[in-house]
Amino acid sequence: MIDVYSWPTPNGHKVHIMLEETGLKYRVHGINIRAGDQFKPEFLKISPNNRIPAIVDHDGPGRKPISLFESAAILLYLASKSGKYLPIDMHARWACVQWLMWQMGGVGPMFGQANHFRRYAKEKMGYPIERYTNEANRLTNVLDKRLAEMPYVTGEYSIADMAIFPWMRGAENRGVNLEEYPNVKRWFDEINARPAVQRGVKVLAEVQTTSAAPHDDKSWDIMFGKVQFQRR
Repeated sequence: MIDVYSWPTPNGHKVHIMLEETGLKYRVHGINIRAGDQFKPEFLKISPNNRIPAIVDHDGPGRKPISLFESAAILLYLASKSGKYLPIDMHARWACVQWLMWQMGGVGPMFGQANHFRRYAKEKMGYPIERYTNEANRLTNVLDKRLAEMPYVTGEYSIADMAIFPWMRGAENRGVNLEEYPNVKRWFDEINARPAVQRGVKVLAEVQTTSAAPHDDKSWDIMFGKVQFQRR
């Protein structure tokens, strides 16, 4: 059994989707990042960077428990454990890892910043909004060109697609209109129609309304302010 400590965010949904696609047995523990659950000592033991998602696989390598944080590391681990969604051919495998790192180093941080400055920043500042919106669109264009050559980012559906897809949900919040990127739109619609993906994005759906609600001063401080940056 795999314990998943998560919340319905793009990074959380990456892991939810992979678990649904592989059929591995798991149970979810909601970590309310608006309420500060990510700073609790028991969570920090498995995720010292106080970020979701994190997992504990009680049947890890050598039948010993293993805990992991960082969504890309978790995806690679689950691919290794299940033997699925990470190509065997070494050229395709490293292409998959390459695009997974592209998501981690580009799409996640830049889309996240675009989302923050467009939706959550207390002051609406033109420069960061323009900078990160432009970068979100630049990255989407990179993906669109890649998907003009093949159905998925490495040819076959893989953990790279699972990592990118959740960040393209609600793309308009990052200032990206998917209709302007026809290859990304085609790819998005195909992945979105997969039954396992539909199940994955519904994980923790019962807290989705709370998760999407406007921040009050307390939750803003936890997510973006002084509470977030306290030394622990």
